[in-house]
Amino acid sequence: MSNTTVRQNWTVDEVEAMFELPFMDLLFEAQTVHRANFPKNEVQVSTLLSIKTGACPEDCKYCPQSARYDTGLEKETLMEVQKVIKVAKDAKATGSTRFCMGVAWKNPKQRDMPYLVEMIKEVKSLGLESCMTLGMLDTQQADQLAEAGLDYYNHNLDTSPEYYNKIITTRTYQERLDTLDNVRSAGMKVCSGGIVGLGEEGKDRSGLLVQLANMPQQPESVPINKLVKVKGTPLDNVDDLDEFTFIKTIAIARIMMPKSHVRLSAGRDAMSEQTQALCFMAGANSIFYGCKLLTTDNPDESADMKLFKKLGINKEAVNFSPFEKEQNIDARYYSSCSKR
Repeated sequence: MSNTTVRQNWTVDEVEAMFELPFMDLLFEAQTVHRANFPKNEVQVSTLLSIKTGACPEDCKYCPQSARYDTGLEKETLMEVQKVIKVAKDAKATGSTRFCMGVAWKNPKQRDMPYLVEMIKEVKSLGLESCMTLGMLDTQQADQLAEAGLDYYNHNLDTSPEYYNKIITTRTYQERLDTLDNVRSAGMKVCSGGIVGLGEEGKDRSGLLVQLANMPQQPESVPINKLVKVKGTPLDNVDDLDEFTFIKTIAIARIMMPKSHVRLSAGRDAMSEQTQALCFMAGANSIFYGCKLLTTDNPDESADMKLFKKLGINKEAVNFSPFEKEQNIDARYYSSCSKR
């Protein structure tokens, strides 16, 4: 198989065999695949904002925003559009090229859609790529978001189908897949990944990667999250995942999904610079920028820029979407985002 071939017939046995490879051999293979498909030493930078926090009816056992757990989180209603745009402008000023908006609910109500549509249009007018994570979508809602110009929709699978019911019972695995189908049918790009360190076994990490890679069209963006344990959630006391296992997960995601952006996502705040550097070596080429990921801690922008400077990493420039071309977004917006 060439370094640019996209396969969608992976098996769990194949992936488990990759986890058993010598660490350096696996990273070398992952970096080889990465360089065959992406510019070297370049990372895409996104900002994630919680536009509606807490009181979620779902029972995801890792999530501090669930109404079922007492985590001390202050509940908030849907943010006003202009407050969201203020944050988006700040994100752009600090170097983000994609602005992601997250909501703590099971699915959007029809009364919410006009506000969401306005947010998308305003973010797009700034020359930023747009992304939302709103829970489950039906076909009509997906079409509305796409028509507004939404570039990406995030909906993670979280874990393997076999382990899923031990983590979430209020939404089925198939419902997640159905939402992703609706997103694709509407013409949006897919951002979908999962969380490792939930107490799962190795075969579950392999199963998650197989589900993602074997989609009819692989996700354009694949966030790999390391569990952030939050007091008050059922997973507060789960054993920590070995960092070498996490880095291997990044590497295997890169090999299996050679043309996808693999995002080093939640859990970075607790990672050393050396661990993050190995993740970039393993093929991670996207991060979330800013001191918060929804409600959990994340390295601040200055720490990331210092690390990028140490590693010789540049920020990736955004690709123009058809919507931006129609709106004649000025290319000078992006002149400082890349040093190719």
